[in-house]
Amino acid sequence: MSTLLFYLTLGLFAGVMAGLLGVGGGLIIVPALAWIFHHQQVDDAIVMHLAIGTSLATIVVTSISSVRAHHRRGAVLWPIFWRLTPGIVVGAWLGAAIADALPSAVLSKVFAVFVLTVAAQMGFGAKPAPHRELPGTAGMLTAGGVIGAVSAIVGIGGGSLTVPFLTWCNIAIRQAVATSSACGLPIALAGALGFVVTGLNAAGRPDWSLGYVYGPALVGITLTSMLSAPLGAKLAHTLPTEMLKKVFAAFLTLVGVKMLLG
Repeated sequence: MSTLLFYLTLGLFAGVMAGLLGVGGGLIIVPALAWIFHHQQVDDAIVMHLAIGTSLATIVVTSISSVRAHHRRGAVLWPIFWRLTPGIVVGAWLGAAIADALPSAVLSKVFAVFVLTVAAQMGFGAKPAPHRELPGTAGMLTAGGVIGAVSAIVGIGGGSLTVPFLTWCNIAIRQAVATSSACGLPIALAGALGFVVTGLNAAGRPDWSLGYVYGPALVGITLTSMLSAPLGAKLAHTLPTEMLKKVFAAFLTLVGVKMLLG
């Protein structure tokens, strides 16, 4: 029961942060799940795989409501979404395969470095200067592939990669965020499916898991994160989000350093 309460609380927190600061819940969910799985005596060899696969599965559910909200406001640039999606799907499958081949300890370090990079970007407000048009078909496939692969390896919806790419290509920030949220769905779908397939024969998985996706955590987190994300979006209009981003960046730095040091 205490573990289920943890999953519900984690979903609440991840949902609020996603709605408030526009960061993917995966940045919070992955390290939190890795911690709880470790204390549940899950085999250390698959702790990170299980945390990342489960995180991607939760993003499948939560991104649907986010996409609907942005679509109702007419902010999603669907032609860009469809141009990025083929590369995203292939990249996410490749990322899941790469993650499966990496030892859990190495995967933890990769995630830590990524988290520290995002923390620096948030803390210093770094934004790429827009200076070009969207690339051609090959460029969009490559961009989608990189976004999908990295997102699947670290268990996120890709917003911290997709938004900077689109703003660099002169897409307005509001439309970049909305289109990025739509791109999070194929990333999470392909990535989660990849982690299900690669983990089917993995030893040491807990009961109620399908591949590297742990059912009780998936249900608990999605139940509350879907409810709390709209609250976060509402708070974004009343709270000093720039200050909160710096506080959250400091929190991510602590998480990243702790994971880097083991």
